[in-house]
Amino acid sequence: MNVDRSQDRKFLDAAYAEAQKGLSEGGIPIGSVLVRNGEIIGRGHNQRVQKGDPILHGEMDAIQNAGRQNTYTDVTCYTTLSPCMMCTGTIIQFGISRVVVGESRNFKGFQDVLSLAGVVVDDHDDASCIRMMEEFIDAHPELWNEDIGE
Repeated sequence: MNVDRSQDRKFLDAAYAEAQKGLSEGGIPIGSVLVRNGEIIGRGHNQRVQKGDPILHGEMDAIQNAGRQNTYTDVTCYTTLSPCMMCTGTIIQFGISRVVVGESRNFKGFQDVLSLAGVVVDDHDDASCIRMMEEFIDAHPELWNEDIGE
């Protein structure tokens, strides 16, 4: 896969805007967008709290909102936080070839599993994403622990 990193900031910002939307709705601030050929084909944010759906993580919401696709092999998933095992499995299942992560300090996620499956992973260690999650976790530790299954 030819990787064009020139637009990563733009699409990571779009994922961040999704995370902020989730936060403004009283949810967990994790956002995601799916991009093909420089165009967003799906966007979403964690809506576990808002919809009472335990599997509606940001990446899952973006994939659902992208709808049926003939292939995902030419799609990049941008996410503000390193994907959990469920989202990692879904990314692998659908053959998404690249994942751009805003940060993995607050949650390491399963980037090693993605890499082992041949997914290109770029972790931006983004200060805004780190700060957003730190503030959320400090303010809502019980909700965060529920989200990550602890």
